[in-house]
Amino acid sequence: MADSMMSKAATMEIPISSNGDSRNLAEDDSLEQAAKIQWSLREKDLQQVMVSGPNLNETSIVSGGYGGTTEGIIPTSSIKGSNMHHTSSNSSMTAEEATKGIAVEKFDIMKKWGLNTYKCTKQMISERFGRGSRTVDLELEAQIEVLRETKRKYENVLHLARALTNHFYSMVQTQHALGDTFADLSQKSPELRDEFGYNAETQKLLCKNGETLLGAINFFVSSINTLVNKTMEDTLMTIKMYENARLEFDAYRADLEELNMGPRDAVTMARIEAAQQQYQIHKDKYERLRNDVTIKLKFLEENKVKVMHKQLLLFHNAISAYFAGNQQQLEQTLKQFNIKLKPPGADKPSWLEEQ
Repeated sequence: MADSMMSKAATMEIPISSNGDSRNLAEDDSLEQAAKIQWSLREKDLQQVMVSGPNLNETSIVSGGYGGTTEGIIPTSSIKGSNMHHTSSNSSMTAEEATKGIAVEKFDIMKKWGLNTYKCTKQMISERFGRGSRTVDLELEAQIEVLRETKRKYENVLHLARALTNHFYSMVQTQHALGDTFADLSQKSPELRDEFGYNAETQKLLCKNGETLLGAINFFVSSINTLVNKTMEDTLMTIKMYENARLEFDAYRADLEELNMGPRDAVTMARIEAAQQQYQIHKDKYERLRNDVTIKLKFLEENKVKVMHKQLLLFHNAISAYFAGNQQQLEQTLKQFNIKLKPPGADKPSWLEEQ
């Protein structure tokens, strides 16, 4: 009974009239405006949700009707396939493992470097204070010392030859200027024309021969410089590597000897085995570099004799021919050693280079 009365009352609250009634039109307009206002508010709310709403991974989809049970709620994160999840996780794990691998590798390198530096420093200090023993190859050490002494002497020869070149170049330039002055005075002094003319010709001839001698001396300096600062220096770099390898070899040898003098438990035996491997590695490196130094010293000596024989002969013949005034012999000396002189003004930059 109560339900029937409520349904009747609700039915009576909704007036039903014809479409031609003006009152009904006014009420319809008011209802339409209210619906528009409500729709605009819902649209604003929807835009706000789209802009600042929750992440799609955090939202849910209701599988049942409105007001259904919570058993019908399906998280949207479960919609994504398992392959995508595994792919992203695998890629992140791969990148993380690669980063860890690089870090571990760098740490191992630093650890080995630090350990090697410590052992070599300890061995060096022991040798300085006479406590540790060092491996010595007497014959090779003597050859290395001879090479260093020879390099110092050849550096002195190179220094003096460069000084001679600079001084002689200044003299040639002075002779050239003096010859031009004598030639000018010969034209302006009729009473001394012949005397000035003779001296002008003499200075020009000396200047020409001086330029030829400068070409020979420059070739001599260039060859000595190559021998000293390239060939000898390359051998000395190999010797430096050999000396470092010798220090490392003695350091690991001393470490192995110290371990062999200690107790023979399981831990110590493992350390002895590792030390034995490192000792063998550095021993092979030391012997290989020692052979390299021996071979390079042999070839360096042969090359030095060959180069210096040619250069000393050139230097002697050129100097002798110049100061003897034998222009023909001086030019023949340069041809003999295939030395080509630059034409006058070749060192002067072009007008394009001066801009």
